[in-house]
Amino acid sequence: MGTIDRSRLLTLEAYAKIRKSSKPDAIAHRKLRSVALGEHMTLQFEDERTILRQIQEMLHIEKIFDEDGIQSEIDAYAPLVPDGSNWKATMLLEYPDPHERKRELSRLIGVEDRMFVEVEGHPRVYAIADEDLDRENAEKTSSVHFVRFEFGAAQQQAIRAGAAVKLGCDHTHYPAHVQIAPETLASLAGDLR
Repeated sequence: MGTIDRSRLLTLEAYAKIRKSSKPDAIAHRKLRSVALGEHMTLQFEDERTILRQIQEMLHIEKIFDEDGIQSEIDAYAPLVPDGSNWKATMLLEYPDPHERKRELSRLIGVEDRMFVEVEGHPRVYAIADEDLDRENAEKTSSVHFVRFEFGAAQQQAIRAGAAVKLGCDHTHYPAHVQIAPETLASLAGDLR
């Protein structure tokens, strides 16, 4: 796995020139690495490509060009790149209606800790969530969480060998699971050494 540093980023001017033309490819890559779990939850699995794009977007939108500002964005997003033994994802809880969102986010406190990946023939791996900061309080959970699934050597080998893999949640108010599609799983297997 590579690392994200200043040398991997384009200047604001260079990025502005390719931003529009590279967007369809970035969206397709993001879609390939996204898994819907039920009607209201999506996990967007990150990799170097998605994080580099996110950093470039933040620099572009915020017009950040000084070294300290650039390094600050790298420091904020680089920890979301998988490091060879795990998958890292942005978990989104999506309720378009504001009243339903408020009600459901209060019912889903702790949902991020009930996320799991189940590799065929192996025990479930539960998410390690929000390592940077707590994203919920006594009243509600956040609509965005950052989760990491850490795999042992046997699980990594099974995933790379093509074992079936489920993504799921066993929270009382959001029980759901889904088989990860083969093309998505092939992309995610590339995150494991």
